[in-house]
Amino acid sequence: MIPTPTDPLGFLNNSSADPPRRTNDQTDLIQDLLYEIIRVKDLIKYYDAIPNGAGQLGSSILTELVAEAYKSLVDYDTVLMKKYYDLLLNCD
Repeated sequence: MIPTPTDPLGFLNNSSADPPRRTNDQTDLIQDLLYEIIRVKDLIKYYDAIPNGAGQLGSSILTELVAEAYKSLVDYDTVLMKKYYDLLLNCD
């Protein structure tokens, strides 16, 4: 019997407000970082919408943070993942 493959990013498609069930600490960090990346990408849209380019500096800083956070995920560097999670968590 072949096991049914699961989508590792399937939790992003959940419409419920409850956080997904946690399986281990690494999964927690990866999921939490992905949630923060999504949240900050919405902030970038907000900063881009500020008239007269007043939000360009904030937008470019947040864009760089998101790019580095993605890179830490691709490289599977848990130390950097934690660093960028903490940084993104405090973005507003």
